[in-house]
Order: sequence, then C-alpha cells, then structure tokens
Amino acid sequence: MKKVLLLLAKGFESSEASVFIDVIGWNLIDGDKTTELYTCGFTKEVTGSFGIKLNVDCLINEVNINEFDALAIPGGFEEYGFYEEAYHPDFLELIRDFEKQNKIIASICVGALPIGKSGVLNKRKATTYNHKNSIRQKQLADFGANVQKEPIVLDENIITSWSPATAMGVALLLLKMLTSEENANYIKEIMGF
Repeated sequence: MKKVLLLLAKGFESSEASVFIDVIGWNLIDGDKTTELYTCGFTKEVTGSFGIKLNVDCLINEVNINEFDALAIPGGFEEYGFYEEAYHPDFLELIRDFEKQNKIIASICVGALPIGKSGVLNKRKATTYNHKNSIRQKQLADFGANVQKEPIVLDENIITSWSPATAMGVALLLLKMLTSEENANYIKEIMGF
C-alpha cells in the first residue's frame, strides 16, 4: 500500500486539500486500490481558510515518515494564519525528512513556499502562486528556487504549482508517480476530467 501524508497548516485551502483526498480515495476504491491518505496537523482539529474544520489522523510530532511514500501540502491564506504553521520549524523539518529519503513531495499554490523555506528547493525548478501583483514567486526565488513560469513544475521528486486551478493536475501527477500513468489516466477519466 502506498501511503500519502496530507500535511495541513492552519488556514489551508480546502479545495486544494480535497483533491488529494479525492484522487487518492478514488484510486483506493475504483483504481488499482494501492493508495491511502492520512491527514496531519499541529492540532487534532485544524481550521482552514473560511472557517472549515478538519479532524486529522495524527499530529505532526507523531509522524513516522518511514510509513509514508509521499507528502502532500495544500496552500492556504495568510489572512487565516497559514504561514504561522507552514513556516514552523517542525513543519519545515518534516519536509526535509521526506526529501532526505527522496520521497515525493507534492504541493499546490503557496504550499511550495514552506518547501522553499525548508531549503530543499535551493537551485531547483519550482513555481508558486503567480497572480499579477503577487509577491509569492519572488519569495520562492528568495528561498533559492529557480522559478518557472509554468502551471505545474516537476523537479525530480518535488511537484509545485501556481494556483488552485492546478490542484487536480497535481493530485493526478502524484497518483501517476505512486502507481502508473495508465492508472492515473483511468482515475482522471472516471472522475470526469
């Protein structure tokens, strides 16, 4: 069984978290049945953007990364405190631990920023939120990333993307990397994408 850890910071964007839950879940039921997803946060109940609350499976200090094959990080809103937890040393260390074992790390939108801040994107291709007047791509560059003007960027084991519109593409790419292109295409088809 391939296990994905969905790492949720306070202020996470629910639509970005949900694609990982759905794609991995659809695969468990209707695909090759080899994937499971587990949620993680600093508190048992994580409050996302717009007041959405999610009870997580485990706390960040309980994670044994040897049990997981991939890390998924949705972005979030600064107005809801996203960076307070996304930039926390324990959050960044968990990212580094996944990278040290060359495990897949998939992020959506500003979920790339804690990956950048952790240091693992230094001199690597990546992207993040790119709307006009956004400072996020400059921040990612300041963390040492080689920022690409592409909606989804894959650099070895790390997936980054630039907006919620890319979320399904990121989740399907993660599934492809965990299983196969044929399986990911099948899930995409039966989900209507």
